[in-house]
Order: sequence, then structure tokens, then C-alpha cells
Amino acid sequence: MAEEESHYGKHGEPRKYDPTFKGPIHNRGCTDIVCCILFIVAILGYFAVGILAWSQGDPRKVIYPTDSRGQFCGQAGTPLAKKTKLFYFNIMKCANPMVLLEFQCPTTQLCVEKCPKQFMTLLKAHAVSKDWDYYKDFCKEGATKAKPVQEILKEGLCPAMLLPSKSFTRRCFPALSRKGQDVLVGNQSQFDDGSGLRPAKDLLDGVKNASVVIEARQVAMKIFEDYTQSWYWILIALVLAMVISLIFIVLMRFLAGIMVWVMIVLVILVIGYGIFHCYMEYAHLKDEPGANITLQELGLQMDVSIYLHIRQTWLAFMIILAILEVIIILLLIFLRKRILIAIALIKEASRAIGHMMSSLFYPLVTFLLLAIVIAYWAVTAVFLSTSNEPVYKVFNETECEFGRQTCNPENFSISDMKTKCPDSECLFAFYGGETVYHKYLIGLQFYNVFLFFWCANFVTALGQMTLAGAFASYYWAFVKPDDMPTCPIFSSLGRALRYHTGSLAFGSLILSIIQVIRVLLEYLDHKLKGAQNKCTKFLLCCLKCCFWCLEKFVKFINRNAYIMVAIYGKNFCTSARDAFFLLMRNILRVTVLDKVTDFLLFLGKLLIVGLVGVFAFFFFSGRVKAFEDTAPTLNYYWVPILTVVVGSYLIAHGFFSVYAMCVDTLFLCFCDDLERNDGSAARPYYMSAEIHDIFFKGDQATPQEWEDKDVQSAAE
Repeated sequence: MAEEESHYGKHGEPRKYDPTFKGPIHNRGCTDIVCCILFIVAILGYFAVGILAWSQGDPRKVIYPTDSRGQFCGQAGTPLAKKTKLFYFNIMKCANPMVLLEFQCPTTQLCVEKCPKQFMTLLKAHAVSKDWDYYKDFCKEGATKAKPVQEILKEGLCPAMLLPSKSFTRRCFPALSRKGQDVLVGNQSQFDDGSGLRPAKDLLDGVKNASVVIEARQVAMKIFEDYTQSWYWILIALVLAMVISLIFIVLMRFLAGIMVWVMIVLVILVIGYGIFHCYMEYAHLKDEPGANITLQELGLQMDVSIYLHIRQTWLAFMIILAILEVIIILLLIFLRKRILIAIALIKEASRAIGHMMSSLFYPLVTFLLLAIVIAYWAVTAVFLSTSNEPVYKVFNETECEFGRQTCNPENFSISDMKTKCPDSECLFAFYGGETVYHKYLIGLQFYNVFLFFWCANFVTALGQMTLAGAFASYYWAFVKPDDMPTCPIFSSLGRALRYHTGSLAFGSLILSIIQVIRVLLEYLDHKLKGAQNKCTKFLLCCLKCCFWCLEKFVKFINRNAYIMVAIYGKNFCTSARDAFFLLMRNILRVTVLDKVTDFLLFLGKLLIVGLVGVFAFFFFSGRVKAFEDTAPTLNYYWVPILTVVVGSYLIAHGFFSVYAMCVDTLFLCFCDDLERNDGSAARPYYMSAEIHDIFFKGDQATPQEWEDKDVQSAAE
């Protein structure tokens, strides 16, 4: 074993010269066939789960509220088509709003056309014909004025009172509000429940956290209104981000060096302007009343704009931006020599992309496939979650031995349960079931989640291998672009699907298992949050941290393994091993050069997001007088700004991900080229003259010296 290690080296044997090697292998065979078959079987099983879910599920259970009889409120083509709201006879019997959303409130629930808008008691409404005509809309069938009030209440045909209510998620909630410390319902501090006046705050016992729900509803409605007012401008801003990204990429093709330095300077200036703006806002609020309150004293507020009137908010922004500015400047100072090499690599990547501009639009294919995967997962999850059967349970006000037991509403009136508990009712409780299908429903949901991760990672891996094969064909073309294939993107995609579906499935399977474990750990942490001791919290925290690191490492290995599969056509494990050893033999370049290039590309994304974000801020906030008449009137101007910032980052990331994949592929090919060839006439380098000059002249190091540095770094 020692002799073998001394012969091959600690990190494998370096590549040997092969005169027949001209880039990505054309004569290759299928790899990881077992994983390919397993993936196909899993996909077929996924389709079977989808078909089963679609046949058993009923999305109406999510779309429409369900009354006490299990009927859907507002369903088209039924007698309840116009009755779209769900009304609760006694809202105070409900523990909190979440119970209402889960259809488990122990009170009669009735479909109505609209929520009640005024105070009214059954006793008073029964005495006035006009009031009764209004009141009976909130009663069951069989409630007539001829019946006495006591009989109506005993049979549970009508609620004892009506409260002014508002619709939220198609359910009627009391119209609670606050005036100072007082709780109001319908702008009144008291209500009549038929037995006398009661304070409105008593409703909070039945609708716990209702004020938070109402505030959240109001904020959600305002956000929705802001989107309806600003969606047009948001689209324009996102198109602007795409245009800037395209212009940036095109300019990188011809002026990579200048663009990188301009990008660095602009990023520093933009962050510097952000620091200056935060300081001006901080100084401006100095004499404002209430601006010196701390964020801890302010607490959590639903209206985010309130924080912008606090000095401490701008101080925090200023400190964060200052730290970011210092980090960037220090990195530029210490890595200034490596930046020149990274710029050369970016120039080479720009040339490669320039010869295959279609690669810039390949992320759209990945995005489309991911959208299909996400849509299939979401639809299947909805149908699986709604494939349960309605479960009815006994609800009663007095003590009853059958309380909360399952019942059948069709024969409940003549059953022993009703006889022994006369005041009990058989009401719809929730959706469930006891069949074999329902028992294994949680397993089907888990399978749906696992296949979602597997398919999503497979699509991402397919994009990486496709781009890697195309860019590798550029690097290993001795005469560029004459020796390149006609359509490198399509030929690489064809090779990946025809020969390496199994390798793609293998790598994505490993990553999916780790991601599912992380999801399970998060689920356990959420479920056990109230019952955790310090030891359990520490253990869960360590596990989550370890699996996060493992996921990052596997993503790095997979990415480079796909590049090697695209070039040499070997199976996943062999390619992963070869890629890992090749990187370890060039560890100095990996840790310095490749990461510096990633840093520069990140600055490019940051610049695009910053430019579009600053434009969106001044436009939507109305800080510029030229835009005051054009900008829409908004409740929260940060809503479109955040949308534009996130969207701009995703757009810039889509374009720069092609650059990142190109740089990684060229870098791996470059390391391979150094080991295969020596730059002589018999074994010439395939790298461009610019990269050769930067590496072996600008850095004042020979190829052998570079090898010695890497070996020494790897040994350390």
C-alpha cells in the first residue's frame, strides 16, 4: 500500500499525455445503468402516485370552506353556489383562528351569502318581522317565526346573536378593532348576546390572537393592492435588469478587464453611497419625536415602514454596509495579483460564451423544467392532502360519554348517541380516513417530497453537464472556433441524456438524500421546540450544521464530477474521484484563483442588483420630484422594491451562472492541460496565449514551480 501511494502520489496519479485526446470523448458508453433504471422506475412510480392522488383528491376542500354537513360553500352548480361565506353560530366556542382554518371549531357552521353587518339577538329579531327576514339568512332550514325562541335554540336552528363580521379566507370573523386599550366590535365596546350586555373583549377568549390575524389580513390586502398598482413598473424594472445583464455580458465579451475593474469601482461607490444615504437619514431623524426609540422597545410591527422612522434602523444599515465595504476593499488589496489571473480566466470565458451565445439562454430551459417539476409537486401535494374523507364527530355543550366520538350524520337523530345526549350534534370536524390508502398517505406525501428534490436536482445537474460539455469542447479545440462542433450546446445535451442519465441520477440522488435529511431535522426542531432541553437543542444544532456543510461539499463534488463525465464519459464515482484528486493536486489554484473568480462574478451580480435596486428605491419612494407624478401611490413602497431586488438577483444569477459554469469548466480543463502537456511543439498547451502569459510570466512562476506550490499546499 505504501509503495502504491509513493508511486501514484497522495492525491492520485497525474494525467499522462494522450495524443488521441481532442476534448470530450465521442465514442462513449452508458454509465451508471443501475441508477438510470432506478430513476426511471422512481419517475414511473411518481406518475402513479400523481394519478392516484388526482383520482382520490378533491381540491375543493382547499378552495371552498366546508359547513357542518360537509358541503362546500360557494361551489358552482350546487344550491350553495351563491353562499360563499362560512358563518359560525358561536364564535366564542372556538379556541383560536387556527382552529377555524382547520374546520375543527365545536359549533355549528353554516354557508351564507354574506357576513352579518349589524348587532342583533334572536330574541329581538324574532319579535320584528323585518329583522327576522334578515336574521333567518343565518339559520338552518326549518327555522320559522312560528316556532318559539326557546325551541329554536334547543334544536340549534339559529345562533343566539349576530355580530358585525368581516370575511377572511371566506369565513366570517367578528369585526374586531382597537381604540387605545379598548377592544371594539363593530365600533362598539359592548355587545348584546341575548342575556345582557357584555364587553367586546370577551370575544378575544374565543378568537385568540384575532387582532393579529386582522392586522395580518389588513397588511396582506395592502400588499396585494400595492402589487395591483405597481406590477407594470415591477415588470419594467425586471426587464431593465435583464437588459443590463445582457449588456454587461456583451461588454465582458470585448472589454472583460476594463469591465471587471469598472464593476469593482462601481460596487464600492454604490455601497459608499448607501453608507452616505444611511448617515443622512440618521442625522435627519435626530430631532424627530420618537425617532430615538430602540428596535427592542419598538418590537415586531406589521407595518415595516415604521422601522424607517427609527434612527437605530439606519444606524444598523450603515454599520452593515460599512463592514461590507471594508471586507471588499481588504479582499481587493490582498488578492490584487490573483485578480489579474481571474480576469484572464473571465476573458477566456467571455470568448467561449461569445462563440456559443445560445448558452446564455440555456438557463431558461432549466427554469422551465424546474417550473414543471415544482408545479407537478405542488399539484400532487394538494391532491394528496385533500384525498381524505370527511369525518363527523359528536359535539355537545353538557357532559356526554360520546363527546368527540365519530358519528354518522345520516342516522344520528335516531342513534343511541342522540338519545343519551339530547343536546349533542353530529358536526363535520375534519378530513381523514381509516382505509389502507389513508394509512399510507403520509408515506405518499414523503415520496412526493423526495421525488421533488430528486427531479429538481436532476434538472440542475443536466444543465451543469450540458454547459460543461459545451465549454470543454471550446477549450480542447486547438484551433478555435474551427475545431468546435457546429452546435456544442445541443450535442452536449444529447450526449448527457443518451449516455449519462444514470450518472446525473446518481449524483442528484446523493444530494437529495442529504436535503431530505435536512428537511426532517428542521421538522423535528419545529415539532420539539417546546419540549427541547439544552442537550437536545445542541445536538439538533450540530446535526443541522453538519448536514449543511455536507450538502455544500456534495454540491461542489457533483459539479466537478459532472464536468469530468461530460469530458471523459466515465461513471459518476470515477469522475468524482478524478475531479477531486485533480483539484487536490491543484489546491492552491482552487482556493485562490477559482474563488477569486467567483468573488468577481458575485460583485457583478451585486452591481446589477444595486443599480436596479437604487433606481427602484428612488422611483417607488417618490424621493425624486421627476417621478412624483409617474410613480404609483402605494401603502408600502418597500413591497415593489423588495420584489425588484429579489427578481433582479435571480435574473443576474441566471446569466452569471453560465459564466460560473464556464469558468469552472475552463479551470478544470486548464489543470488537466497542465498535467497532460508541457508546452512543447510535440505536446502543446490548449490554453490561450493570454492565460499562458498570465500564469507563467505575470506571476513569475514556471509550470514546475506552480506544481511544487500545489504539492506543498496539498501536503499542508
